[in-house]
Amino acid sequence: MANGYRKDEGRVAGRSSRPAGARRAAGARSRIGSHSAVPMKRARRTPTGAPVARRNATRRRPTRPAAPAAIIISSVLVLVLAGIAIFVVPPIHRAVFGSGVASGQEVRVTIPDGSGGDTIAGILVGAHVIEDPKDYYAAVTALGAEQSIKSGSYQFTTGQDAESVVRQLMEGPNVSGLKVTVPEGLTVSETAAKVQDALGVSADDFIAQAKASTYAADYPFLDGVAHDGYDTLEGFLCPKTYTFEKTPTVDTVIRAMLDQYAKEYAALDFSGAESLIKSRYGLDMSDYQILIMASIVEREGLTDEQRLNVASTFYNRMRDGMALQSDATLMYETGGEVTASDIQTIESPYNTYKNSGLTPTPVCSPSKNSLKAALAPADTNYLYFYITSDKAVFSETYDGHLAAIGENSQ
Repeated sequence: MANGYRKDEGRVAGRSSRPAGARRAAGARSRIGSHSAVPMKRARRTPTGAPVARRNATRRRPTRPAAPAAIIISSVLVLVLAGIAIFVVPPIHRAVFGSGVASGQEVRVTIPDGSGGDTIAGILVGAHVIEDPKDYYAAVTALGAEQSIKSGSYQFTTGQDAESVVRQLMEGPNVSGLKVTVPEGLTVSETAAKVQDALGVSADDFIAQAKASTYAADYPFLDGVAHDGYDTLEGFLCPKTYTFEKTPTVDTVIRAMLDQYAKEYAALDFSGAESLIKSRYGLDMSDYQILIMASIVEREGLTDEQRLNVASTFYNRMRDGMALQSDATLMYETGGEVTASDIQTIESPYNTYKNSGLTPTPVCSPSKNSLKAALAPADTNYLYFYITSDKAVFSETYDGHLAAIGENSQ
């Protein structure tokens, strides 16, 4: 349910790496945008001992405080001018110059669950369904719709009458066949944002609901996933395009993704893979640990061939007692590109530079091919890799790895 009139209060909606010194080139693809810090401006200081201002030798009379009446008049003028700027100028501008968008064009808008009046009005104005937020508020008041606006996806036309828009918002979504595409390699949070944008389902509610313990009774592959304080569906929200006849609930969306996971991965031979990994690498791996490996492989490799070798590299390192040293796992913690400082200072089980073995959970939902690579990796002796957008070099020795980096940096 969306709040049709409530003013918003700042609602908030909603890792590629290289072991042992490997580096991605600047042009390498990254799945998450990095966070760039903006330096704060320094406050300008007056040098110690420097004169701040020259004093007038003549003694000045004390300045009288402004008269209260003058202050009141000035305040009123400011309010009047602000009101003119907000309520008078925009309608006149639209009347003279127009909105620049022809009336009668069909548009689709999505009202997220929990949206306040400002958000809804902004969405409608932004899509040119109505021209002025005041029209929306007036219609909501006239129809008594303050608590009756429903979230979801709607089909409107540009320049539509505000009251007819609000009536439709009261009736509920009028768009069927809603679709959301969940790409490979997304985290739960990224999936939640996609779902909210496409379906109008609250991202916050989606994240709160996406717990393994909530669904383990209905989906056997989730048995034991919730452990040691970790309770997430990370890795299980199957990448696919999903279609719903009407705006779904959070539970409906999550179950559709878990059903798809069960359908697509039921035929994969986890038992055979675990035997292969045990015989080749001496590692005891569970189904869940293989999924974790697949998620890291997904974030590291750019092609299916690379992923087979990436998986082999990581299994070889685990066999030899070496840390994975994967930026992809640390990026899951930081949400952006990894710095040398992050590697040294961040204390987290997702920092595989400082911790050996796998992470506690997957770091994304892997593609089926990444999962196949984790189930049946290439048979190599690689311990290092260096991947850019157009090149991948796998090495058995650290010297060979450094040489690959040096050749690419020239």
